Amino acid sequence: MDTLLTALRACAEPTRLRLLALAARGAFCVVEFTEILGQSQPRLSRHLRLLGEAGLLEREREGANVWFAVPGADTAPGALARAILARLPEEDPILVADRRHAARVLAERARAASDSFRRKGADWDEMRALELPAGAVEQALLALLPDADLGRMLDIGTGTGRMLELLAPRVGLALGVDASRAMLALARTRLAKPGQEGAALSHCAVRLADMYRLPLGDAGYDLVLLHMVLHHAEDSPAVLAEAARVLKPGGRLVVIDLAAHDPAATARLAFRWPGFSDPRMAELMRDAGLEPSASVAVAGPLEIRLWPALRGSAVLVPHADPLDTQA
Repeated sequence: MDTLLTALRACAEPTRLRLLALAARGAFCVVEFTEILGQSQPRLSRHLRLLGEAGLLEREREGANVWFAVPGADTAPGALARAILARLPEEDPILVADRRHAARVLAERARAASDSFRRKGADWDEMRALELPAGAVEQALLALLPDADLGRMLDIGTGTGRMLELLAPRVGLALGVDASRAMLALARTRLAKPGQEGAALSHCAVRLADMYRLPLGDAGYDLVLLHMVLHHAEDSPAVLAEAARVLKPGGRLVVIDLAAHDPAATARLAFRWPGFSDPRMAELMRDAGLEPSASVAVAGPLEIRLWPALRGSAVLVPHADPLDTQA
């Protein structure tokens, strides 16, 4: 009875329940928990210690990190933890937000683990790391977009800022947003140098932002890009809804991502989605208030597709409290 009561007391706190729900999805270290929950490391370390003492979390040291996970369901503590978590509402807004942040952290973990990323720094991008035809995709994007001034561009999930550099000669102003400070540091390094054919990049900037809640006002951009972003997104409809919200009426969205493929081909990379089919992408775009056009395919080890769409006069607005109306 004492063991059960200790476990129940350990769970009877909101932050510890959130930690338990995350750890049931896979192992995380303390630094990752702090990123996901937005709480201090000392505070979370105390909560993790209490869960560990109650047997609800297992600790495994690996180098400088300690990883935390829920024990297997074949153990009494693991079975109890899962029974408690089964009582939580799946669509609780806090838990949904935690899962979104966790998906981003997992994508960052995979990115940081890439040998190519460590070697190339600001010259790294996911497509080249996967040996996908990055150059051919860039040419397809340039051919897809008008030659005239594209106006104000937003690059969601900008990474190292390559899309900003590529399209700088065609845009009046460009903003790249990313949730990774490491990526933004590399993007700023790229933007500090001359771009294509020595073009100035002073009209391009980057900032930290969550793609699910962009700190930008409605209808501020003529062009929005989502380049190799959606296959990592826990909630891809929400990402597209936010992209649509910040587009001007008649503005253009281009999604560049993996076409639907056998999940086994990328299982080691922990992608959230094994690419997208044309019908599925068209459905997602229409649900966000966008008008999809025909996609463009680029062959490679994994096929890449470019899906363009236009924003109509009406669009879904996922929230009505933008944090900032200035780019």
